[in-house]
Amino acid sequence: MLTLASNLTAARSQMAFTLGFHIILASLGVALPALMLIANYRGLRHDDEDALKLARRWSKAVAVTFAVGAVTGTVLTFEFGLLWPKFMGRFGAAFGVPFAIEGLFFFTEAIFVAIYIYGWRRLKPWPHFWTGVPIVIAGIGGAASVIAANAWMNEPQGFTLNHAGKVVDVDPWKVIFNKAFPYEAAHMIVAAYLVGGFLIASVYAMGMLRGRRDRYHRLGFIIPFTVAAVTTPVQMAVGDSLARFVYNNEPAKFAAIELVPKTAKDVPETLLGHLNEDGTVNSPRNPAKRGSRVVLFGTGGGATVPPSVAPASTSR
Repeated sequence: MLTLASNLTAARSQMAFTLGFHIILASLGVALPALMLIANYRGLRHDDEDALKLARRWSKAVAVTFAVGAVTGTVLTFEFGLLWPKFMGRFGAAFGVPFAIEGLFFFTEAIFVAIYIYGWRRLKPWPHFWTGVPIVIAGIGGAASVIAANAWMNEPQGFTLNHAGKVVDVDPWKVIFNKAFPYEAAHMIVAAYLVGGFLIASVYAMGMLRGRRDRYHRLGFIIPFTVAAVTTPVQMAVGDSLARFVYNNEPAKFAAIELVPKTAKDVPETLLGHLNEDGTVNSPRNPAKRGSRVVLFGTGGGATVPPSVAPASTSR
C-alpha cells in the first residue's frame, strides 16, 4: 500500500530525473550559441576557415540541444501539473507568469536558430552573423525566466491571498523580480557558460590527446576553455553572494543544503550523506548514526512552527 511519504519520494525522484537531463541540455543551450558566435566572429574578422568550420558544426549542435531540450522541457511542464496538482492549482496564477515569458523567448530562439542554420549558404556573412545574436539573448532570457519561477518559490511575492486562500491581484513584475531572482539568475547563467565551456573544450582536448594536434582542434579547445576559465572566478563571487543571501534570508533552506536536521553551533560537515524518509540523516562516516527530525528554523536559530499556508488575508 502506497503511503504519502512514498508518493512524495516517487514524485521528487521522477522530477529530479527529468531535471537532471534537462539542466545539462539547458546549460548547453545557453552557452553553445555564444561559443558559436565567437567562432563565427573570429572567422569573419580574420578570414579564418577553421573558425567558420567550428561555427557551422556548433550551430548544428545548437539545433540538436535545442530540440531535445524542448522535449525534456515539455515533460517537465506536464510533471508540474501531474505531480504537484495542488500547488499548481493554488499558486499557478503567480507561478506561471515567468513560464509565459519563457515561452516568448523559446519561440524567438526557435525562429532564429532556423534562420541561422539555413542562412549559412543563403545570407551574406555579416547579416548572417547578426541573426545569431537573438539566439544568445533568447537563451539567456529563457534561462532567467525559468530561474525567476524557482526564485519566486524561495521568495514569494507579487500576489495576495484572499479569505478563501486563493491567489488574487498578481503583479507580474514583482513575481519575476523577486528578492532571490538576481542572485539565482546570475548563478545559473554564469554556471551555464562555465559548464558549457569546459564540456565543449573537453571534446577537443580528447581529440588532441589522441594525436589530432591540428589548428582546428586547438581552436576548438581554446575558444570554449577561455570562456570557462574567465567565468570560473566570476562564479566563485556569484556563488558566495548567493550562499550568503540564502543564509540570511532562507535559514531553513540553508540548513537543508548543509544537511543539518537540528541547528547548533560548530556543526560538523556531512559529506556524501543523505536524508532518510523519516527525516533523519544517514552519514557514510557513521552509517549507524541517526539524527533528529527535520524542523524549520527561524532567523534566531531556534526551531519555529511553520506559518499557516492559508491566512485570512495576506499580501506578499
